Amino acid sequence: MTATTAPFLIRAPAAPDREAWARLWEDYLWFYDTRLPAAQFDLQFARLLSDDPRGFRGLMAFRGTEALGLAHYVFHPHGWQAGDTCYLQDLWTSASARGQGIGRALIAAVGQAAQAQGAVQVYWLTHSGNAVARALYDKVGRATGFVEYELGSGTTAS
Repeated sequence: MTATTAPFLIRAPAAPDREAWARLWEDYLWFYDTRLPAAQFDLQFARLLSDDPRGFRGLMAFRGTEALGLAHYVFHPHGWQAGDTCYLQDLWTSASARGQGIGRALIAAVGQAAQAQGAVQVYWLTHSGNAVARALYDKVGRATGFVEYELGSGTTAS
């Protein structure tokens, strides 16, 4: 999928984008106080380049050759509806490019990809304290009121 939104271009990442993508994703992970090993970067980028229809997909925003933002998303079945749903897992805009409509354009591009795939919805999470992101999300989406819980990383249900 390729979409042009002046003055930047949104498109799927390609192999030559690896370094620019990694810088953006590392900044995103740092924002959420997360560090991942190089092997996970390699795995995630390989997933984004894969043609697996059930695998991760990605989009990047560029102005010329400068990478401005990224989005990672995946389609999956939903138990309450017949069609797939789309989970927007990662969304990031570089600090120098904030306030220029890139986040909004990336969300819209994921929405277009979801519509083309026949997905019935796009959903995402953010940290409750991420006021900058939430200001945008409140304009383009609807807060559901759900609270996230997880098992993993040493947590077990017993």
